[in-house]
Amino acid sequence: MAKKKMPAVLVWIIDILLIAVAAAIYSVGLVAFISPNNIAPGGATGIAIIISELTSLPIGMLIAAINVPLIIAGFFLLNKKTMIKTLISVVLISVLTDYVLVDMPLYDMENAEGILAAVFGGVLTGAGVGLTYAREATSGGTDIVAKIINRFRPDFKLGQIQFAADAVVILAGLLVFRDLNAALYAVIVVFVQSKLVDMLVYGGHESRFLLIFSQHPQEIADKLLKQDRGVTLLQGKGAYSGAERPVIATAVYKSDYMKVKRLIRETDPAAFVITTGAHEVLGEGFQKLT
Repeated sequence: MAKKKMPAVLVWIIDILLIAVAAAIYSVGLVAFISPNNIAPGGATGIAIIISELTSLPIGMLIAAINVPLIIAGFFLLNKKTMIKTLISVVLISVLTDYVLVDMPLYDMENAEGILAAVFGGVLTGAGVGLTYAREATSGGTDIVAKIINRFRPDFKLGQIQFAADAVVILAGLLVFRDLNAALYAVIVVFVQSKLVDMLVYGGHESRFLLIFSQHPQEIADKLLKQDRGVTLLQGKGAYSGAERPVIATAVYKSDYMKVKRLIRETDPAAFVITTGAHEVLGEGFQKLT
């Protein structure tokens, strides 16, 4: 008996609730560990911390202001559902940072080990980003920039774009705060964040290769094609039933894996999917074959 599809409204409610939890976890890491110690770990958050140091403006407000033009661009160039969820995430992080968590205890690395501030800040913010990604959203900032650049230049890996952006922000933080230790701690935060996101959402692999066995192969293939995914239909035959049915083969970047997984589940909840990590995918839509 085929499983019933979850109502779209219920899926949205679950997504928003989990995004809210993710925003709270991220904000705790930012308020308690990262911002009090002048750590600017890249992205919109790092830029906001640097500007706050120069202007004394609230960090949450700056995060929102930085993300406004990026989210507007994202609505035109990226998936609108993703951008709606991203907008909700950014608003929640901004409000929590400036108004809700202002009285929580802060970890001051002047009187303790700075490495703990970097590690715990990275773990909490990384967990927040990972949960947000899992619901097909982003936390804004360089995530949006990376996706827009990757859309026009798919040979540029998302990780490479984000690393370059984070490196610029960390360098700017070093120039503003004039604290080499804080800059090094920012590198640790970025490293911990990326590893935790990989572990929670993507399993640490850059890409995913999927074999999809379904009663509705053409419907799934058509939906994947509409999202500009490369799809190959392999001819399969059941050893027990003898029935012939196409098997869908596709490869996706790790940042798009959860979206494809949900698409399959919504189209055919009874589908059988084999997923394996792909260290490198070369060709159209991915890194150029050189």
